[in-house]
Amino acid sequence: MTRAGIAAVVGRPNTGKSTLVNALVGRKVSIVSDKPQTTRDRVRGVLTGDGYQVVLTDTPGFHKPRTLLGRRLNEVVGESTSDVDAIVQVVDGAAGIGRGDAFVAARQVEPHDGLKVCAVNKIDRLSRSAVLPLLEAAAALTAFDHVIPVSARTGDGVPELLALLVEALPEGPYLFPEEETTDQPLERRVAEIVREKALAATREEVPHSIATQVEELEREEGLVRIHCVVLVERESQKGIVIGKGGEMLKRIGTQARVELEALLGEKVYLELRVKVLRDWQRDPKALERLGY
Repeated sequence: MTRAGIAAVVGRPNTGKSTLVNALVGRKVSIVSDKPQTTRDRVRGVLTGDGYQVVLTDTPGFHKPRTLLGRRLNEVVGESTSDVDAIVQVVDGAAGIGRGDAFVAARQVEPHDGLKVCAVNKIDRLSRSAVLPLLEAAAALTAFDHVIPVSARTGDGVPELLALLVEALPEGPYLFPEEETTDQPLERRVAEIVREKALAATREEVPHSIATQVEELEREEGLVRIHCVVLVERESQKGIVIGKGGEMLKRIGTQARVELEALLGEKVYLELRVKVLRDWQRDPKALERLGY
């Protein structure tokens, strides 16, 4: 008999949720950056092992929203934690346990009836003597079944966390084909890889204003042609993303193409265009068009 179930991974922004999901799945399914609100959708990573399948739902950082996009991201988190078999709250051990973590625990973890685990992440940045007080502070957030120290970056504690999740899986058929590692459509994965590179290249308010959308993806023999638009909210941001003489956009495209070729196993021709969609984070029609 096989076992299968869903574990939602929640936490405030920038605790390392996406990095941890990637570490658990064993390959990259979620983009990663040091910018808050990098994850804007429910991303499922699928790990199929010997007789089990864990579906890990990476969620946006739960926060006090300032825009319509922020409110919708919080709604995604709420939807992602209903009817799951386990919830993993990720806290940033290097930053310490704070009010934001308590907010997430009260809203998203406490009401859950199934397995509740707190993963105290980034322990690779801490001295040994600092870990125990953090575990105690995390345990005080809510009635967790387990509090476990991990480093998503180095892999410390990840097998132990996975073992806890597998143990909580109910008996039943697999939810996804065994060969699948994510439920994201290819166009979405491509757009997200481009956005990840744009986030890494830009600073201040610009990353929050960037969205990406694949307009065309065509496969030819030995080549994949991709046309992708990078959306920003203001003309000034457009100039920043393009850069002097197009240098910034070229760098984003070059870095994205390297990763896309590894993902697709073929040569990639990537064309990027930058367009202004004014105040799209606050515009219901724009959010609908972008799939948020």
